[in-house]
Amino acid sequence: MADSTTAPAGRLSVGQGTALYVGAVLATGVIALPALAADLAGPASLVAWLGLAVLSAPLAATFAALGARYPDSGGVATYARLAFGGRAAAVVGWCFFLSIPAGGPAAAMWAGGYVEAALGGGDGTVFATMLALMVVVPATNAFGVRVTGRVQLALAGLLTVFLLAAVLLSLPHADLGNLRPFAPHGWLAIGPAAALLVWSFVGWETVTYLTAEFRRPARDVPRATAAAVIVVGLLYLSVAFATITVLGPGAGETDAPLGDLLAIGLGGSARVLAAAAALLLTLGAMNAYYAGAAKLGAALARDGALPAWLTYGSSAGEVPRRSLAVLSVLGMTTALVVTAAGIGPQPLVLLTTGLFVTVYAVGVAAAVRLLPRHSKARAAALVAQVAAVVLLLMTGPYLVWPLVVAVAALLYLRLARRPRG
Repeated sequence: MADSTTAPAGRLSVGQGTALYVGAVLATGVIALPALAADLAGPASLVAWLGLAVLSAPLAATFAALGARYPDSGGVATYARLAFGGRAAAVVGWCFFLSIPAGGPAAAMWAGGYVEAALGGGDGTVFATMLALMVVVPATNAFGVRVTGRVQLALAGLLTVFLLAAVLLSLPHADLGNLRPFAPHGWLAIGPAAALLVWSFVGWETVTYLTAEFRRPARDVPRATAAAVIVVGLLYLSVAFATITVLGPGAGETDAPLGDLLAIGLGGSARVLAAAAALLLTLGAMNAYYAGAAKLGAALARDGALPAWLTYGSSAGEVPRRSLAVLSVLGMTTALVVTAAGIGPQPLVLLTTGLFVTVYAVGVAAAVRLLPRHSKARAAALVAQVAAVVLLLMTGPYLVWPLVVAVAALLYLRLARRPRG
């Protein structure tokens, strides 16, 4: 396995890597979750936001340390292979790879809901927006990581400016009296709010699948991670604080807190701007996830955990178009099925979260075994291990789906009759 000194030079800069991280983690959580969390716990939901932001730091640091030390398109699957062998790598790889066809349509449906609120058209607008996103994102990634990185850098910059504008324009209308009572539903309500907000902080493992694409992984990956942790934490806390202090007791009743904040700050209807924000968030998140998962699929094929014809694209500089095509077909199929069945995004979100939390747990356990003893990185991994256990407990019954995926991955390895370490 190549380390950071011998891996081929990639093309991602620190800025592009930071943008990929911001797009992956910020994702769609900021669209509606500040209001939903406020509905569950009132102003005390800010404690949940802060707690998860703090917990995300050691998680991000752990995956950054692994990415800098073992830059490979296999990402967490590679770390699982080095720590626990090929079977663990296959399970982790399948969990991440199959999370994209479920999570992508869910995120696109949320964005479609914002567009429908701005333009009307009912379910037809939601469906058209979802399909458009699921065509544009793979098409963008098909041009390679260089294009994806530039697009992501622009999206993350525009998104950051937009969110800051929504917060800063609305804050003059804030009333600190809206912070009282701080815990109207009791302090225990912070737990359910935190469980809901887990979706907002999933994504720190995503860029590990692209670490081989960084120009200088040992230096650039930690820098991009640190910058993203700060940006994401500040943006989440700012939007959540503004939602509660500006919108007041009615914060939990709105489906589009960003739209309401903009309407208060700018006056008049701001649904079009809110729809633009939703599209930017969703496009950025899907860009990062499709890029990482496509690379992973090629790496899994290279290592025998998927059919060999998907292998091309696993090396730095190559575009995994075959793997990307598989993701696109699976995602589109999911979108068509849930639309025909009248299923909303919530079940897809919960299934996706279960898969991601499983990836987190195995990845952190691998870090504890692989990172040098008595190092700061391993200390962060030990703290992250506690955070992973908390996330697993929050996931509850939705861990059944990762179990099914794990069985399928192991069955594939057996049927393929390829020896594993």
